[in-house]
Amino acid sequence: MNHRIISSDSHVVEPPYLWTERMSSKKWGDRIPHLVDEGPFDQWLCDGEGVGVLGGVSQAGKRYSDPESITLDGRFGDVPAGGYDPHAHVKDLDIDGVDLDILYPSIALNMFSIPDPLLIREVFKSYNDWLADFCSYYPEKLKAIGMILLDDDIPKGISEIKRCQNLGMVGIMVPTFPRQGESYDNVMYEPLWATAEDLNIPVSLHTGTNRPGAQIMRKGREVVETGSDRINNDYWPRMSISQIILSGVFERFPNLNIVNVEHDLAWIPYFIQRMDTTYRERPTQCTYRFKNSALPSDFMEKNVFHSFQDDGLGVRDRHLIGMNQLLWASDYPHAESTFPESQRILSEILADVPETEKAMIIGSNCASLYGL
Repeated sequence: MNHRIISSDSHVVEPPYLWTERMSSKKWGDRIPHLVDEGPFDQWLCDGEGVGVLGGVSQAGKRYSDPESITLDGRFGDVPAGGYDPHAHVKDLDIDGVDLDILYPSIALNMFSIPDPLLIREVFKSYNDWLADFCSYYPEKLKAIGMILLDDDIPKGISEIKRCQNLGMVGIMVPTFPRQGESYDNVMYEPLWATAEDLNIPVSLHTGTNRPGAQIMRKGREVVETGSDRINNDYWPRMSISQIILSGVFERFPNLNIVNVEHDLAWIPYFIQRMDTTYRERPTQCTYRFKNSALPSDFMEKNVFHSFQDDGLGVRDRHLIGMNQLLWASDYPHAESTFPESQRILSEILADVPETEKAMIIGSNCASLYGL
């Protein structure tokens, strides 16, 4: 590929000492996130709850070499060094032919499921500090997305957004779906949208980040995700994005950008059509009415971006989704990552795409969104 390649969704894998070294043991005790030996595998605990095992976040490449061997269980010793060492990370970027990574968490994604907001704010603050340090070694190749908790204290969330930007982060992430009864069409979030627009900082909705009440299921200490859950993971961003659009958020904040992360693409054309049809035909259900005969699709085409890995059907329908809105990602170093085959995968899914559009999908759209 003779274009700049940016992965809009790659990951670090948090080292065992991240929180134990940064959070007060006197204040938080064993509620602090820590890694424990569960016999055949290692597991992360936070506040007494299991928040993640290491197999799914550390098996990049197995989907090509030996997919039947992929398991959720694993040891930290199996995690690629690039997950927690910035020097190893950029070496893997070179191996994969990728110029820059936008970085999200791995285990900390699941910590959105822990109910206590006071604890999780401290967890996210410590993570944000660590990630900013991680990226500081290669600022031209590594860019950070900060973790933000909102819940019952939006001003604290806004303060952390501003702190993240001061740390050099290019975006922030909030739960894909918030706490029960606090969906994103609630006026409580108006200060959030205003701040994100004022700071020109995109807001991401990453898969696997629902707050309690949004179908978080546990078996013992573990969060349980069934095959059906995984197949239908686009349900939650559809709910949040439609609530944001249909409540007029983008009319009030026209320069706000929302990033839909790791939910693929192929469902989006139907979703757009369904929103427009519902808006036209069900005014009693879509009570907010847009100015100047606008439709939900107008805001999807301008304000909502989509990060994906290898969705060939979505690429085929790229003009129905919006060419400016597509952001390729490798998802390194997770089991579903395109690493180390990203060049081949891109060549295959973009085979019939004109060069100017290839450049947009694999890099320039992302660069424009994040001001890179």
